[in-house]
Amino acid sequence: MTPATNAAPRRELAAWAVACALGAGLVLLAAGREWAVVRYGDSGGAALGEVALTGGELVAYAGPAALAALAAVVAVLAARGVWRRLIGAVVALCGAAPAIGVAAGLRQDAVLEAAARHSALSAAATATWETAAAWPAATVAGGIVLVAGGIVAVARAARWPGMSQRYERPDGTAARTGGADRARERGRDRERELWDAIDSGADPTADSGGGHAR
Repeated sequence: MTPATNAAPRRELAAWAVACALGAGLVLLAAGREWAVVRYGDSGGAALGEVALTGGELVAYAGPAALAALAAVVAVLAARGVWRRLIGAVVALCGAAPAIGVAAGLRQDAVLEAAARHSALSAAATATWETAAAWPAATVAGGIVLVAGGIVAVARAARWPGMSQRYERPDGTAARTGGADRARERGRDRERELWDAIDSGADPTADSGGGHAR
């Protein structure tokens, strides 16, 4: 493979790594932002307080999944062969988990249950809640990027170069170099034979076929 043809897989691998890192970073960022607010009031409608809930509190595995995806991206760069495909599948799973979990985390019972863990006001007569749309949507988007990236890694990992290939010779160079080394070695052997013949008193220029015609 020439340097020109080898550059395309390297660029593809680099673009893949950047895209997956951005997807994981987006999920991680969104998990730390406010997704829902639960407001408590008494039976007369007087406000008693409110509880703000982050994405990580509603979808507890969103942040860890994003961190695992980042680690898997680094592992893909270092791995080769079937291991690279397996790690690509892990990237896809790390994206699917938070993307699917958004819907479950924003259900009314899930929101109220999460709020109850953070406040004793859950025993109040009434509770209302509202959710933000942007950060849950960002989590879904980041998860989709990771799922797509994982699928791409499974399908195309065999075409991507490994980290060690940066220091390897292009295909065929080693064979050509080995042939040149053998030719030089044969030349040195002939030179030694020539000097050995001179030392023994033989004429190295004489025709090996039986001498010169007279």
